Amino acid sequence: MPSESGILTDDLARARLTADAQAIIARYPVPRSALLPMLHLVQSEEGFVSPDGIAFCAEQLGLTTAEVAAVATFYTQYKRHPNGTYTLGVCTNTLCAVLGGDEIYRALSEHLGVGHDETTPDGAITLERVECNAACDYAPVVMVNWEFFDNQTPASARDLADQLRGGEAVAPTRGAASVCTFKQMSRVLAGFNDGRANEGVGAGPATLEGLRLAKERGWTAPEPDRRRGLTDRGGAQTAEQLGPVTGSAESTARGGVTSSRDTPAAQPGSDRGGTTAGKPPADATDGTADSGRATTPRPQNAKGAARKDDTPGDGAKG
Repeated sequence: MPSESGILTDDLARARLTADAQAIIARYPVPRSALLPMLHLVQSEEGFVSPDGIAFCAEQLGLTTAEVAAVATFYTQYKRHPNGTYTLGVCTNTLCAVLGGDEIYRALSEHLGVGHDETTPDGAITLERVECNAACDYAPVVMVNWEFFDNQTPASARDLADQLRGGEAVAPTRGAASVCTFKQMSRVLAGFNDGRANEGVGAGPATLEGLRLAKERGWTAPEPDRRRGLTDRGGAQTAEQLGPVTGSAESTARGGVTSSRDTPAAQPGSDRGGTTAGKPPADATDGTADSGRATTPRPQNAKGAARKDDTPGDGAKG
């Protein structure tokens, strides 16, 4: 298993990463915008985002470690414990699941002896359930460090795992001609070109089938009727069709009913929906003043009186 101890305390590694970090930060007008690729950068060095990596990102971007950790723990591509050389991700979302994705995952889990986000004892493979690999036209799909392996079966997925553990070269179905390591892919995700972007084909026959049929049968998209709004069905209206907006600039276009920002905020203890000691007034609820029920402010008309509505909300007096 890879070690969980960070290596960013090494002077040479830190100097190299600092130079790379500055190159990343220079891409953005606001330094903190560079956080996502920065996390991939430290992951490319350690194989996961360690406490040292979080501290490094915080220092470089002028953030707190809490701010960095909040992002690192939100996205699943950032690993908080050592990852294997290869992430073997099995799509188990709807279409892949229906076509065998769940069975592929079960077969790999039994074959490798690990579960979701667990790594084999030799450190070669981390197995993952993936919500969607964005390749439904080739379902069921398995990815190795985010390279596509299409139209998989339990048997082919087991063979793929054995090849990876045996150190054999494997070729993705589409995209790059080979599979790189998890660390190398993390560096690519940090925005550093590895020279493989133009290898292989990105959209295969299944992806282009709709286009082929459209050309074969002479199908074309209908021209939108600009006079009827955004859709060809008249579902959206133009500003001219809606007519002038009444009321203030904050009014909605539906009958001139003003938003809550058109009127001053009610003062505590007033008769316009204010509160006393944090409790709603009796006339703003169905019950007593201290019922604790949520209330809906009643819209006001131009004279400040309660506006009657054909469909009053909870607590409104129709």
